[in-house]
Amino acid sequence: MPVIHRSAVAAALAAGTLLAVTACGPDGPSGGGGTAAPPPATGSATATGGGSGAIGGITLPTGLPSGLLEGLPKSWDDLTKWTFDDWDKWASKNVFNNPIVKDFWNPDKMGDSKPADPAPPTAKPAGDAGVTDPEPPVVKAVPVPRPYTKQPSGKIFFSADGGRGNCSATVIADPAHPGRSNLVWTAGHCVHPGKGGKYFKDLVFVPAYNNSGASSGGKKAPLAELAPLGTWWAKDVVTSPQWLVEGGGTGDAASQYDFAIMRVSNQNDTGKSLEETVGSAVPVWFDAPRDKVAVSAVGYPLFKPFDGQELYKCEGGKPTRLSFDPKRPSMLTIGCNMTQGSSGGGWFAPMPDGRTALVSNTSIGTQDHTSLSGPYLETVAKQALDWISKKK
Repeated sequence: MPVIHRSAVAAALAAGTLLAVTACGPDGPSGGGGTAAPPPATGSATATGGGSGAIGGITLPTGLPSGLLEGLPKSWDDLTKWTFDDWDKWASKNVFNNPIVKDFWNPDKMGDSKPADPAPPTAKPAGDAGVTDPEPPVVKAVPVPRPYTKQPSGKIFFSADGGRGNCSATVIADPAHPGRSNLVWTAGHCVHPGKGGKYFKDLVFVPAYNNSGASSGGKKAPLAELAPLGTWWAKDVVTSPQWLVEGGGTGDAASQYDFAIMRVSNQNDTGKSLEETVGSAVPVWFDAPRDKVAVSAVGYPLFKPFDGQELYKCEGGKPTRLSFDPKRPSMLTIGCNMTQGSSGGGWFAPMPDGRTALVSNTSIGTQDHTSLSGPYLETVAKQALDWISKKK
C-alpha cells in the first residue's frame, strides 16, 4: 500500500506548494516499490514501446512494452467510450498468465509474504483545484467477529521477483452469472506493479483466511485452517489502463484508478462457484453519491500493532476527498489506522435498497497510519467489470 503524508495535503495546496510522497509498494517483498521513473520527455510516442511522450492527452513513461500502447485511446477521457471489443483488443495485448501450480501455496509461504519497507520520497501530488479536503479524524480498527465465512472478504497471495506478497480482497457479484460469481475485487497494485512491469505470478485468493483463528498469536496452523474454503487461482485479471501505464510505488494520480478484478477457479475443482462456496458476493455500486454514503473498510493489516492474521474493520463514515489530478475523480478518504496488508480490502456502504455494496478498495494510506484512500469507482471501473464478466 503506497503511503502518503496525507495530513499536510490541504495546507500544502493552499500555500501553492508541492508535497513529498513516500511509498511502500504493494503489500509484498518487491511489488514495484522504489524510485519512480523520471518525468517523460515531450514528443511523439510510438506503438512499439520504449518511447516516451504522449498519445493525445496521455503522458507516457519510458520503457513501456509495445502491447501496452497498442489500442490506447488518444486521451484518458476517450477511455470512457470504450466498448467490450475495445477492452478485449487491448487486453489481448496484455495477457495475464497464471498457470495453477498444484499445492504451491502452503502455510510457510503464506507466512513469509510480508509488506515491503517504505521507499524514499519519489513523487509529489499536483494542485487539485480545491477537491482535496482536510484529513478526517483517525478511526481505530476493530476486529471483525468470527466466523469470517459469514462475509465475502479474504486474502490474496502472489509471487514477484523472487519474493512473496499479500493483500486483501472481496468476493463481488458477477452481472453475467448471478448467484455463481467467481470474481474478486482488489487493488491494481496487488496484481501488477505498474508502468513497465508484468503481472504478478502464483496469484491466489483465499476466502475467509484464518477463519478459526488457528494461526493467531504467532501460532502455526495447517493449510486447511488457513484456507477453509480452498485456494482460488486467478484465471483472468483486469486493471485500469491508467494503472498499467502510470502506476508505481508512490501515491499519485495513478492511485485514482488503483483497482483490479480477478476471475478465479478452485485449485481442487468442487463444481461450485466461489460465491456458492463462500455463501455471499457483494454488488459493486458505481458512481455512488459520495456525500450520502457511510463507508466501512475491511482488510487484513500486517504492520504492528497488527499481524496479518486477523480481519479488521474501520467504520469511516462519510468519506472526504483526495486528488492528485483534477481531471480524474477524487479518491475517497476515511480515517483509519489499518496498515499495509489492508491494501485491496473492500470499502462497503449500504445502498438505498438496503443491500451492502462495494464502493471502493484500499489503495493508499498515510505515513502515520491515520487515514486510508481508495479510488472512486465510475465508468472505467464499470467497463472493466463488464469486460471480465462477459469474457469467456
